[in-house]
Amino acid sequence: MNFKFSDEQKLFLNMVSDIAKTDVASIATITDKESKFPTETIKKLAENGIMGIPFDKKYNGTGLDNLTYVAAVEELSKYCASTGVIMSAHTSLCAWPISEYGNEEQKDKYLKPLAAGEKIGAFGWTESEAGTRTTAIKNGDNYILNGKKVLITNSHEADIFVVFAKTDFETNALTAFIVEKGAKGFTVGEAEDKMGVRGSSTAELYFNDCVVSSKNILGNIGEGLKIAMSTLNGGRIGVAAQAVGIAQGALNEAMNYVRNRMQMGQPISHHQNIQFTIADLQTKIDAARLMTYRAAATKDLKEDYGYMASMAKLFASEVAMEVTTKAVQLFGGNGYSKKFPVERMMRDAKVTEIYEGTSEVQKVVIAGHLNIK
Repeated sequence: MNFKFSDEQKLFLNMVSDIAKTDVASIATITDKESKFPTETIKKLAENGIMGIPFDKKYNGTGLDNLTYVAAVEELSKYCASTGVIMSAHTSLCAWPISEYGNEEQKDKYLKPLAAGEKIGAFGWTESEAGTRTTAIKNGDNYILNGKKVLITNSHEADIFVVFAKTDFETNALTAFIVEKGAKGFTVGEAEDKMGVRGSSTAELYFNDCVVSSKNILGNIGEGLKIAMSTLNGGRIGVAAQAVGIAQGALNEAMNYVRNRMQMGQPISHHQNIQFTIADLQTKIDAARLMTYRAAATKDLKEDYGYMASMAKLFASEVAMEVTTKAVQLFGGNGYSKKFPVERMMRDAKVTEIYEGTSEVQKVVIAGHLNIK
């Protein structure tokens, strides 16, 4: 499997890197401190085609592939994990299922503004208890949704939501719906005060006799679980890319620090134990990156990639926690101070082990693929 980028991909990713090093990096601290959504930065990403990387140009996408997309998520996440997750959730969890399962009318109405970054997307799947209790009952040409979703990324800024609700009470079959911001009976709760990725708004979604047109059914009635699972598989690749970016960003900060931190007349980078620590961490980051790229490239080939996505997310998220924790250690007491970004990166890394399915869920998926029972 070849991960060598073409000239077109290199030019695009160089542009992403330039934006990440300037616009994204410059607002990362304030984004975290104030839990502030980086509106102007997201606009710049949209202007440069970064909010619609893997989608066809006829739908306002950039026309590149999933491999380019995950490399872009990684680059943004090196400097600001919040920006990385905003772009990733928007692309993987909302725009992608509409691209994959939507009809032409839905793609024209919803995918085009999403891929252009004119509108932000979100994914309404998670509930406070296992399973889906949100219901959708047919009423003429509409469906009436009642229920609640929790911990929804991009909740306050999103204009378009892909939401899952139970439509068959005998079989518990689910159906996916496209719900627009401002729909009657649909409200968004207060933003969560989170440990990390504080710039991406996370809140509950409330559906109280929410009216959704039958035209907004995504795919077919009863296909909700299939749509959700395939969407989450792709989302896990995005989370793995976030984790790789956070880890690489933290290690880059640590390497710069140890080269300049003097002890007894020489940089502490001259100590072999520090060199060995950094060598081990970089090796693990590269392994996580390769697993992530493999999953993305396999998705581009339209082959089964679900278990690869789970392995990439499992490994990359655990590497991110290890690297950021050791980066803080390499900074010594300074690592515990908010004057340096590694403490933020450590907080940001934790959620990659949790959302899009916890590490334990990924192990269930991997074991199931191996059929070891």
